[in-house]
Amino acid sequence: MRAAKGITSRAHPLWLAYILHRISGVGLALFLPLHFWVLAMAMTNPERLDGFLHLTENGVVKLAEVALVFGLAVHMFGGLRLMAMEFLPWSASQKSLAAGATAISFLIAALFFMKAI
Repeated sequence: MRAAKGITSRAHPLWLAYILHRISGVGLALFLPLHFWVLAMAMTNPERLDGFLHLTENGVVKLAEVALVFGLAVHMFGGLRLMAMEFLPWSASQKSLAAGATAISFLIAALFFMKAI
């Protein structure tokens, strides 16, 4: 499958934005059941919740939280990009907007990481 000007669709930056949006969506979908399970623990077994929250002081868990915030930001900006593609006229600058949205997502995750440390 070839796109305009001989570029394969998988080499196009917007295809990479599409993949990043899909991966972040799957990651969030996998995270939600765990999140609801922990929330249910707060109501049913507070002692077990305290033990679980003590585990969250681990550095690996903090890095996973940064990845989660990055995934949330990427998914949000990817959704905004999709809405812009559907409701606004197409322009060549959308590639730059997609790269900017990823950069802003990374900045949000980095700020969260700095606060978590």
